[in-house]
Amino acid sequence: MRNKTTYSCQSCGHQSARWMGRCPGCGEWNSLTEEKVADIKEVRGISGSSPVAVTEVIAAEEDRYSTGIKELDRVLGGGLVPGSMVLVGGDPGIGKSTLLLQGAAAIAASAGKILYVSGEESTRQLKMRAERIGAVHQDLLLLSETDMSVIERYIKELMPVAVILDSIQTVFQPDLSSAPGSVSQVRESTGILMRIAKGTGISIFVVGHVTKEGTLAGPRVLEHMVDTVLYFEGDRHQSFRVLRTVKNRFGSTNELGIFEMRGRGLVEVTNPSALFMNRRPQGVAGSSIVPSLEGTRPLLVEIQALVCPSGYGTPRRMTSGVDHNRVALIMAVLERRVGLRISPYDAYVSAVGGVKLDEPAADLAIALAITSSFRDKPIQEGMVLVGEVGLTGEVRPVSGMDKRLNEAAKLGFRLCIGPPREQQDESLGIIEYICVNSLQEAVDAAVER
Repeated sequence: MRNKTTYSCQSCGHQSARWMGRCPGCGEWNSLTEEKVADIKEVRGISGSSPVAVTEVIAAEEDRYSTGIKELDRVLGGGLVPGSMVLVGGDPGIGKSTLLLQGAAAIAASAGKILYVSGEESTRQLKMRAERIGAVHQDLLLLSETDMSVIERYIKELMPVAVILDSIQTVFQPDLSSAPGSVSQVRESTGILMRIAKGTGISIFVVGHVTKEGTLAGPRVLEHMVDTVLYFEGDRHQSFRVLRTVKNRFGSTNELGIFEMRGRGLVEVTNPSALFMNRRPQGVAGSSIVPSLEGTRPLLVEIQALVCPSGYGTPRRMTSGVDHNRVALIMAVLERRVGLRISPYDAYVSAVGGVKLDEPAADLAIALAITSSFRDKPIQEGMVLVGEVGLTGEVRPVSGMDKRLNEAAKLGFRLCIGPPREQQDESLGIIEYICVNSLQEAVDAAVER
């Protein structure tokens, strides 16, 4: 029988019967590669599954056990759920393997046997890393293997509490002729691990590589199959690392875990707001503070802006840690609604500490930092700013205001400018609150002319 071939997109997984220069699914160029289609001999599913009436299903709160790292437990929603599958992505060298190796040793010390499978390092290299970061335990088992059938056999023989696979792009299924890291290999390997996790109750961590755009490499189905998706972010030139939840079937999304990279591994940062505010400049124009809310964690972040005359025909707009398009929108509102003639000027906006802010509550702080830099007048000391800015110049309410104000009060801030609040509660007694309806009112209250 003649072998059948298909062309699969390495970015989105789209399959085509013939080669095309551009993928019709995602629009990527030269991403279709030829793969042989293997005959399907057996279709395996989750063992023991059968239809059952919804009224007969016993629903209970998921049993969890601690990973031994509080910040990791936070982003997982309170601990690790047995039988769950967690995908961890991040840039090369950011600390994914270090984090999981520390977590593996902590789980081995508290919950039992754990298997760490590496397709990128030998067991000798893993032992050297474990000794350096103090992650050595007799129940931590190391395996250097890329054959998925061998990995599956060892998992079923050992029956560990959890399995860590580093990384999914290095393993391969012998039945498939495509290369490791291809769409079919990643999809089949993930499917095998998912059946093991759901059928045996073993928790599985899978490390995934990311593209230059910062998204997980491979087909999007990889993120849909797992229960939790974590991104490990940060600048390799700085010591702080952020573990962010973007999907979690057992907890809140957009949770944050803060770590600091040191010589002996990652150290948890229990009070990141105080750490980020430690070296904040005093009495300097272009600096503002926003009480951000990432998941359930309030976090005070400094926004810095620099507005200066442009030396080119087209003014430059550069951002770091905040959305570029959002900053352009805020600058347009400032020019139209507040009357600041900033369109001929270069503007640079940054979130200090390597934190990425994507919530609209930071709009007011960004707008006031730009205004402060443009007028060369500092914002009042001890003030935080929170609120979403609309195109008509109005300041809109945001959620979780109580947590934001309480966090600001803990660090000594005594004044907050924000949108009108419908519910007047006890948090207003902790910090003085100034309600503003428009961006013009906020500028008049916070920045001198």
